[in-house]
Amino acid sequence: MEQRIADTEERSEPPTSGVVGPSEAALLSGLDPVELRAWRAFLTRHARVARRLEADLIARSDLPLAEYDVLLQLALADGLRLRMNELADRVVLSRAGITRLVDRLTADGLVTRLKCASDARGYFAVLTSGGMARLLDATPGHLAAVRRHFLESFTAPELETLAELLERSRPLD
Repeated sequence: MEQRIADTEERSEPPTSGVVGPSEAALLSGLDPVELRAWRAFLTRHARVARRLEADLIARSDLPLAEYDVLLQLALADGLRLRMNELADRVVLSRAGITRLVDRLTADGLVTRLKCASDARGYFAVLTSGGMARLLDATPGHLAAVRRHFLESFTAPELETLAELLERSRPLD
């Protein structure tokens, strides 16, 4: 009995139920090799670039990428404000996600909420002067990182083609 316990504790892998998962080929059999290559390259590059940009932005400005995006979208909006649902659409977050994010930015004094006069249930997220200052401070370093981690991989004509191709893909909404 003691030997069986010792043998079990020395295993480097957890015991399995004998079920073997599907192969990668079986999981992705609906894609031809070119489609699979394009899809995987897109997913991989997006994840790596986003991770590097996030790390760089936090290190330089103590500002996560999602928070930067909210500040940027508000800075680009008329009157430095957007309805919460419109902001959620622009930063590609759920309504619950944008609410939590705006709550954090409000607590930091970077954004404020303003009740919508025409809709008693609606609110605007409004960029504060502190939020604008934080955005302006973070932007030069962030854009340099965008250039370094993504844009420099392509020539100007390739960037034009890439933009056209990505803009042509069907919207998910």
